[in-house]
Amino acid sequence: MPDDDTQTPTLKNAPSPRTAHPLRAPRLPDASESPAPWLLRLIAVGLVLAALNLRPAITSLGALLEEVRDGLHMSGSVAGVLTSVPPLCFAVFGVMAPRLARRFGAGAVVCAGMAAIAVGLVVRPYIGSTVGFLAASALALMGIAVSNILMPVIVKRWFPDRVGSMTGLYSMALALGTALAAALTVPVTGALGGNWRTGLAVWAALAAAAVLPWIVLVRDRTPAPAPVAVASVDSAAPGAGAPALRITRSRTARALACFFGLQATAAYITMGWMPQIFRDAGVSAGTAGLLLAVTMAMGVPLAFVIPRIASRLRQQGPIVVFLGLCGLIGYSGLYLAPAAGAWAWALLLGVANCAFPLALTMIGMRARSGAGVVRLSAFAQSAGYLLSIPGPLLVGVLYQHSGGWGLPIALMAGLLIPQMAAGVLAGRDRTIEDEC
Repeated sequence: MPDDDTQTPTLKNAPSPRTAHPLRAPRLPDASESPAPWLLRLIAVGLVLAALNLRPAITSLGALLEEVRDGLHMSGSVAGVLTSVPPLCFAVFGVMAPRLARRFGAGAVVCAGMAAIAVGLVVRPYIGSTVGFLAASALALMGIAVSNILMPVIVKRWFPDRVGSMTGLYSMALALGTALAAALTVPVTGALGGNWRTGLAVWAALAAAAVLPWIVLVRDRTPAPAPVAVASVDSAAPGAGAPALRITRSRTARALACFFGLQATAAYITMGWMPQIFRDAGVSAGTAGLLLAVTMAMGVPLAFVIPRIASRLRQQGPIVVFLGLCGLIGYSGLYLAPAAGAWAWALLLGVANCAFPLALTMIGMRARSGAGVVRLSAFAQSAGYLLSIPGPLLVGVLYQHSGGWGLPIALMAGLLIPQMAAGVLAGRDRTIEDEC
């Protein structure tokens, strides 16, 4: 498309249209243009920093859940509600992400999401009531929710030929942030005077740093095209209005939503309750936090490797089954000998938790267009998180009323069976456009 400068006469002594104004912000490329290398590097840095902030709000709380319960006078059932808040917020606010991205641009939404995380984390420990703690947590989780949905969209927009490797990169950063919050929250709390409020609030600084790279992308409006362009890619004539993609008609989309929801159930049960399982088995609070960190840290290398392998396979079912079997062995050990084999069970459950980067990779592979990825990401993650809400709450109720961890662990292991079945269906070599 020609520049505006070519449509009007050039004034005498006017600056060349190719000369950039020294105070003007760099223009972002259109979707048809090749982005500058510096911009791609900045976006990669932004992806990494954003991903580092997508779990500390949750795992830092898991490491100090007992102290928070005592400080706010929570029962086990109320603590179960607290551990169910993340998937609830992800389901509710994740639905808003595509519409917000179309109106403001994906980069602007992620920028606002990082700011919401920072504000929520710095406010929630000091409100002094359970309701206020939940409300501030919801603000931080709202920022996490919209960013969760838009990460695959941004990868598809800016790195269309490197979906697997870039998904692996931000998945690895996500796992690293998760592990760091689990491992460091307890010792940092001790170093800052032993106050759990300070130990939780300190993670707001990381979120504040993540805002900066996304400021450059605030003006970008192209990452989330309108859903009208998604459907009937093969049959619609160029320029013709195509009917909207009916995502719920796709068996692959439904299977991917179930797989995403069941793996999210396992992940949030693990992040919210695994330290307490080890502490009740006689493990110290610091060691329990380290065990959770080991579980989360397994995702650092595997979250980079698994998407690269998955993107090269026509079907991802074998990876789904392998991860599920690791989880079954880990839960069995957690039931039989939670303290004696604690490190082995933490490692195995860490491998099983890598179903998350696999699910993100499949979202990018199960649609042919960027707009299709937007719709599939929003549907699979929002419906999946909605499906995962009862899990952590049910674990808290079973734990309080059974007086032990036998029934909750049996529930966790049992949910892996339908997770593997749904993952095998979602991993078949087809796209949602073929089914809608």
